[in-house]
Amino acid sequence: MTIDTKLQFPIGECPTSFDITSENISNWIHVIERFPNAIEELIKDISKDQLNARYRPGGWTVKQVIHHCADSHMNSFIRFKLALTEDTPTIRPYFENRWAELSDSLDNDVESSLLLLKALHKKWVVLLKSLSDDDLERAFVHPEHGQKISLGENIGIYAWHCEHHLGHVRLGILGSR
Repeated sequence: MTIDTKLQFPIGECPTSFDITSENISNWIHVIERFPNAIEELIKDISKDQLNARYRPGGWTVKQVIHHCADSHMNSFIRFKLALTEDTPTIRPYFENRWAELSDSLDNDVESSLLLLKALHKKWVVLLKSLSDDDLERAFVHPEHGQKISLGENIGIYAWHCEHHLGHVRLGILGSR
């Protein structure tokens, strides 16, 4: 099966490099800050069928995307804390596709994930806004590819991640109408 890359990557693939400027950092933090409310606004009036719609053939359902964001953003927040308190730690990856098949990710009630995202992002944004230039250069190592990822880059990655999955939710809702 050929995957339509516009459905897989509705805002384009994640950039491989990021221009770490104070303006970009501020913009990316703003994206992260508004994400929980943006997701909530998108799904406020959707039906159970729309919640269970897939954004593309073979892709996750809208509810799985929402639950995934809670899981992924928790992992990212912890990675920030590790990088801020340890010297270039190697983080622990997780099997996101397997997590998306667990009972909590298949639950039609996404309220707990929305609440988690709201609380987590509030705490995360406080941390992100406090980072110094030196902090932004701190990094962790991702063992899947051995690459060092700076916290500045990771802010950009997660701003992209937020917009990427907002695109998936939009596609799932629109495709189910």
